[in-house]
Amino acid sequence: MHKSLTTALCAAVALTIGASTAIAQPTSAELREMANRLFQPIPEAEVVIKDRKLSSDKIELGKWLFFEPRLSKSNIISCNTCHSIGTGGADNIPTSIGHGWQHGPRNSPTVFNAVFNAAQFWDGRAADLKEQAKGPVQASVEMNATPKHVEDTLRSIPEYVEFFAKAFPGEQQAVTFDNMASAIEAFESTLTTPNSRFDHFLAGKETLNGTELTGLNLFVNKGCVACHSGINVGGQGYFPFGVIKKPGADVLPVEDRGRFTVTNTASDDYVFRAGPLRNIALTAPYFHSGEVWDLEQAVAIMGSSQLGHELNSDDVKAITAFLHTLTGDQPQVTYPILPRSTSATPKPQH
Repeated sequence: MHKSLTTALCAAVALTIGASTAIAQPTSAELREMANRLFQPIPEAEVVIKDRKLSSDKIELGKWLFFEPRLSKSNIISCNTCHSIGTGGADNIPTSIGHGWQHGPRNSPTVFNAVFNAAQFWDGRAADLKEQAKGPVQASVEMNATPKHVEDTLRSIPEYVEFFAKAFPGEQQAVTFDNMASAIEAFESTLTTPNSRFDHFLAGKETLNGTELTGLNLFVNKGCVACHSGINVGGQGYFPFGVIKKPGADVLPVEDRGRFTVTNTASDDYVFRAGPLRNIALTAPYFHSGEVWDLEQAVAIMGSSQLGHELNSDDVKAITAFLHTLTGDQPQVTYPILPRSTSATPKPQH
């Protein structure tokens, strides 16, 4: 949905609900019917693999590369450093620590279910996971490497040369920076989290308790769904942070103007991609600034900033309870044993 339309929808919902705090509670069946019009369940990884025609060799190579610290200039930072498989696909700190102990400018989004986002990064500057994979490798504040460093490193290790040839058959020179990103994209595409209690509810099971059902009803009727819908419960559109009222500078740093830095368009000032809410209970701290650690506090801030409505404590608790039902099965990934460096492998630089 176009940003201007979704922004208008957010504001319209906010004005509509602002006049009344009482929302009738539908039955479970009525809520399920409504929810199935707004959301979709997360599929198993096998479904994504089939739909995207991903080869097992490319996925496995991507897994090696996802955990490969030698892609970084220091040889100590990998994709998993900031998008930890064991901690919800994120690093659970306000902003990631990169090359030379530098702090990044924004909170690292989860990599889980990122394949379903319309674009990657908080400002949407990467169209897909392949483009996204190239960014942190080259960012001076993150891995601080170059395409040449990556290619020299991987070509110096015979096992990688052999693996790239299998994953990208028929290419005269398979070990390239572009193919590195393509393999990482293939692996990350498999990091889905199906079988949440909410997904089972969508499928017809009575997996949500009374408080969670109330939270779902509030989530829809208070207006949260205007920005957070679809398969990833968000991640599909761009919205101003503060449709109704901007939060304080601790939550919305004045120097980070969001999508404006990508488009240089005035209407994109302080506009960010709506964060996907799948597994949100596992990925504190919240927002692009990473300054809010409590999920209930984050819900309350969204109520006032995006909807112009001060949610009462019961509403906040109910919506938060619903958000906990979005936690799905976490990917089970075996840490790979990576091949050894050779005398030709570039040495770490700090």
